Amino acid sequence: MKIKAKDFRVTEGDEVDLKKWPTKVDPAYKSKKQYKKLLGDHVAQLSAQQQLLYADNRYAILLIFQAMDAAGKDGAIKHVMSGVNPQGCQVFSFKHPSADELEHDFLWRTTRDLPARGKIGIFNRSYYEEVLIVRVHRELLVGEGLLDQPHRDKDVWKDRYRSIVDLEKHLHANGTRIVKFFLHLSKEEQRKRFLARIDEPEKNWKFSLADIEERKYWKRYMEVYGECLGATSTDQSPWYVVPADDKENARLIVSQIVLDMLGGLKMAYPETSAQRRKELLAIRKRLAK
Repeated sequence: MKIKAKDFRVTEGDEVDLKKWPTKVDPAYKSKKQYKKLLGDHVAQLSAQQQLLYADNRYAILLIFQAMDAAGKDGAIKHVMSGVNPQGCQVFSFKHPSADELEHDFLWRTTRDLPARGKIGIFNRSYYEEVLIVRVHRELLVGEGLLDQPHRDKDVWKDRYRSIVDLEKHLHANGTRIVKFFLHLSKEEQRKRFLARIDEPEKNWKFSLADIEERKYWKRYMEVYGECLGATSTDQSPWYVVPADDKENARLIVSQIVLDMLGGLKMAYPETSAQRRKELLAIRKRLAK
């Protein structure tokens, strides 16, 4: 399968029913050996593009990963970005907000970690948690001190979608390019991965009873994710629904989408002026002696 980004992109204005989106597609590789070669090629290209991004210094890149537990966010980030210079890339993971963070608006804690120009920022979970887990677990919203809450519950989510879209529109206008990935895992594949976390001692630390409790809300999560993706995928800051039952294929899809986005920026290394070239040649002459 040739990877075409448009096959996974949520079109602006679409209503998203995740039951109709596949969790597995024909793989882009025919063997493990070919997978490693393809991923290696993607990683090398990403490394070159990241260096160009830094030199061009006009854009910042923000990659957002959301998913159910065990969908492979950590693995995708680790493998896809493995060749990128650590000085040009930062990863932030967002768990339950602290008491201090709850004293601010819901976007505050993540906006502090937005990437600067020339850098790639990765959010492992993000401000989208505030329209996902908080919506599924209604009690979390109560602790956020909203005005007139709980009487305006239905309006909260529409307001937050609008705030998110407005933020991303503002960031885009100021040079930040945002790509958002939902790693779409089936409930059955999650069950298998949870069993592996129990059966393999080196994976025990990844598993907790809370993971099992969240499975009870699977249907509700799919509804909430679907509405969120449809409400916040825009032409400038799109969502991609990446089939995640095959981890290796998901990584290839993610890396190809990132490469396509970077390639579309038409970046270039700064041109050397005649005066600068003359200066460099003089320095070279001195060094040659």
